Amino acid sequence: MPTVEELYRNYGILADATEQVSQHKDAYQVILDGVKGGTKEKRLAAQFIPKFFKHFPELADSAINAQLDLCEDEDVSIRRQAIKELPQFATGENLPRVADILTQLLQTDDSAEFNLVNNALLSIFKMDAKGTLGGLFSQILQGEDIVRERAIKFLSTKLKTLPEEVLTKEVEELILTESKKVLEDVTGEEFVLFMKILSGLKSLQTVSGRQQLVELVAEQADLEQTFNPSDPDCVDRLLQCTRQAVPLFSKNVHSTKFVTYFCEHVLPNLSSLTTPVEGLDIQLEVLKLLAEMSSFCGDMEKLETNLRKLFDKLLEYMPLPPEEAENGENAGNEEPKLQFSYVECLLYSFHQLGRKLPDFLTAKLNAEKLKDFKIRLQYFARGLQVYIRQLRLALQGKTGEALKTEENKIKVVALKITNNINVLIKDLFHIPPSYKSTVTLSWKPVQKVEIGQKRASEDTSVSPPKKSPAGPKRDARQIYNPPSGKYSSNLGNFNYEQRGAFRGSRGGRGWGARGNRSRGRLY
Repeated sequence: MPTVEELYRNYGILADATEQVSQHKDAYQVILDGVKGGTKEKRLAAQFIPKFFKHFPELADSAINAQLDLCEDEDVSIRRQAIKELPQFATGENLPRVADILTQLLQTDDSAEFNLVNNALLSIFKMDAKGTLGGLFSQILQGEDIVRERAIKFLSTKLKTLPEEVLTKEVEELILTESKKVLEDVTGEEFVLFMKILSGLKSLQTVSGRQQLVELVAEQADLEQTFNPSDPDCVDRLLQCTRQAVPLFSKNVHSTKFVTYFCEHVLPNLSSLTTPVEGLDIQLEVLKLLAEMSSFCGDMEKLETNLRKLFDKLLEYMPLPPEEAENGENAGNEEPKLQFSYVECLLYSFHQLGRKLPDFLTAKLNAEKLKDFKIRLQYFARGLQVYIRQLRLALQGKTGEALKTEENKIKVVALKITNNINVLIKDLFHIPPSYKSTVTLSWKPVQKVEIGQKRASEDTSVSPPKKSPAGPKRDARQIYNPPSGKYSSNLGNFNYEQRGAFRGSRGGRGWGARGNRSRGRLY
């Protein structure tokens, strides 16, 4: 094996040869043999091998393998030097192989080394994006789990940093094509990352692009399959997929398929839903998703049937007034609990879908059913009145830091919820029922109201219009005891982040149950 002096001498021969350098194959071979030496020899070899690599195509395999040996050396400084120089080997047909190698090197636990690998990958990405993607996706599809995981994370974090001249339309099409292959067998976490990757592509920012993404999500959600509410993985998959779909919906990209599925399969099983996520109010989570999607629902085949299912579920959370004893006091021991968070979601969804069938309450329900609904609305409205007053009083005069306490944050959101319900109830008390008001769901940022839309009233008076049909005489009470109310403990932000990989299988391995992959060097 060559000494340091021999390495320098042969380096000098190659450097002085200028245009005739390719004639000194023996000198380059000596430098390649430097990888078998000690620490000093290896460090020199790590620098000299890539410098003259392009002049000896017949020794390309030997040179790349020699550099790879240095990338796996026990000495971290040698490894780092060898990795840093790898992009110099990324020429022509060698580039996909170098990309493949660098992708495998992402499994390193050394942070400095990991950063060098990332920088090297970005460097060759700018040389040949399609070739680099070939190496990355090769490892994502066939590599070890740790390599696959880090390669996906590399794409999800680094693609957005690349300039437009690198991420051309052709390159984005390749990313979509390869991603579809990966999505045939993914865990829940991987699916979320791929949706992040794909939704960030410029070519998929169009209406047709968004529609394509919604179809991808629908396929992952298995909307054609039977829904099993008692299987936490089935429920979790549906929720995760729906969370990815919601930001894609718009007035041009409809949520109809998802809303239909929720109405037909999820709502009837709402109380039976199970979840692997501890502490999650799964029913409220489902209702929030349905509410968000309902705004963008297109023409629905079984609109009346699904609207009735939604209406029936709403009735479950809109109690009748309790029976009264002769002295005017409640005959029962307890007032009904009012689930404000649930009612906001259900009432909003009903209000949105009701616009598509405005005569549902008047023409599709019999008189007794409508009368019953009005009584429930009126009772709920009275309880609402009390809570709005209490909340406004509690928040009166509080600004800035005072509103940032946990207790006051809950009260602020609770006031949004009650105001929203107030506005929607007022609409439904019109004769005929109206669907014109616009409210912003309590967990969403306030949106500008479009011209022609009626802005939601901030008025805290929730008494129905005087012309509403009279309910039973028992509703005209002299003394009113408000029902007790309940808000969800997670009133505020609605978290769309992935809540853990699905553990069920898809196609034998998917959604968390991926098969064992081979170990060891695959260069």
